[in-house]
Amino acid sequence: MIKGIIIVNNHGKPRLVKFYQSVTSEEKQQSVIRRVFQQVAQRPDSFCNYLEGSIPEWGENIKLIYRHYATLYFVFAVDSQESDLGILDLIQVFVEALDKCFENVCELDLIFHSDRVHYILDEVVMGGMVLETNINQILQAIKDQGKAHSDSLNKVNAGDSASAIRERLGGDVSQWTYNW
Repeated sequence: MIKGIIIVNNHGKPRLVKFYQSVTSEEKQQSVIRRVFQQVAQRPDSFCNYLEGSIPEWGENIKLIYRHYATLYFVFAVDSQESDLGILDLIQVFVEALDKCFENVCELDLIFHSDRVHYILDEVVMGGMVLETNINQILQAIKDQGKAHSDSLNKVNAGDSASAIRERLGGDVSQWTYNW
């Protein structure tokens, strides 16, 4: 099972963090992120992309499987039952999906489009279990979601006034006043 996915930059700033096994407090979450970054960042790129060890919040026999792309570390913390090569391939699929969606993904894409990044991740992994590894299926789901989003935006006519939109949403228009 995947315990957590952490994407950090070269300076240790988290850009995406998703814990699938609970880490109770924010302080402990920061500690996990720091510990993971320190273990991964001190290794030269010529070393293998697997680390075995212990993260107290997740217990013994935790493996950190990671890839270092440009300025970002993509780190998956998994238990001992997960395949190292399978997770490494999963990281590659996730990065390829990001790359296709953002056309040469960079750190700023993760910052300014975090909602889309989380959606892409949720197409690949949910609840710590791998859902999909086929890049074409993932991209089709993302394309379908984007089409549904644009269709919902097109249903609102740009010429509609705010009060007309409120009327369509239902409810008493007088309740929708704002105090600026």
